[in-house]
Amino acid sequence: MAFNWQTFRTRTISAIIFAAIMLTGLLWNQWSFLVLFSVIHFGCWWEYLKLTEKIHNTSFHVYTKLGLMVMGYGLMLWFCGSGYQIEGYGFKENLSLPVSAVGFALLLIGIFQKNAISLKEFGMALLGLLYISLSWGLMMELRSLELYYVEIKETFYDRSWKYPVMIIASLWINDTMAYILGSLIGKRSLSRISPKKTWEGTIGGIVLTIGVMFLVYFFSHRELFSGSPSLSHSAFYWYKDWVFIPLIASVVGTIGDLLESKLKRMAGVKDSGTLLPGHGGFLDRFDSLLLATPFTWLYVMLFIK
Repeated sequence: MAFNWQTFRTRTISAIIFAAIMLTGLLWNQWSFLVLFSVIHFGCWWEYLKLTEKIHNTSFHVYTKLGLMVMGYGLMLWFCGSGYQIEGYGFKENLSLPVSAVGFALLLIGIFQKNAISLKEFGMALLGLLYISLSWGLMMELRSLELYYVEIKETFYDRSWKYPVMIIASLWINDTMAYILGSLIGKRSLSRISPKKTWEGTIGGIVLTIGVMFLVYFFSHRELFSGSPSLSHSAFYWYKDWVFIPLIASVVGTIGDLLESKLKRMAGVKDSGTLLPGHGGFLDRFDSLLLATPFTWLYVMLFIK
């Protein structure tokens, strides 16, 4: 695959703008994070339902679409931790169920409209609850693990941004490195689903992602490696997370990319949407994160928490 400087330039400019928006949402506070992933949630759902309609040559009633998206949003809110509350009212305890109920009511209204849909079509639409809403719900839980209100200081203790940032940074590095290496030295196609992806780019991207994330950890904790043996042992113990999380994100994220490419091929479209020039829509941009998040969550719950 020949290296295209114009394509690379367009992708780079779009990626910079996209990164600025993402970093603001990720790092400002827990509320900016919730707003960011609320927008991403509904954007992914809208494009997923459009793909489903194209694949099955059908049309869902607008209430059916809204019902599924709002139900899914209620599921996402269910995973918000204690840091997501206003005047003592937690989103999980007080908002998740009512939002889901509204979504279910809209879904029922949509189902009984004139738009006839088969069980197969409706089943694929329902899978969005797992594919999209559950994934973003688990992302919200990762963002809530070390987020809680400290009454004495009247402020939030917040260190939970690190897991989402680790996943997203790993995916960005892997995507960029795989694209560059695949363009320069890629020869063997990884899959018929996405012919432009190569084994050389994929493997190189994974290796470089782990390497870059290790260097970030090493230089940000350099004093631990040069300190006492106990500190050095502790540093190496925590370093494993900076290997396994980038590894999981890169490998599973690539599979997520191929899965979404398969959906687009079945629907007969090039991009799921037009969110960013050179990057496509919401699903095009977050397909890797959708699959990487549940597997990273599982690793965190089993080996870190």
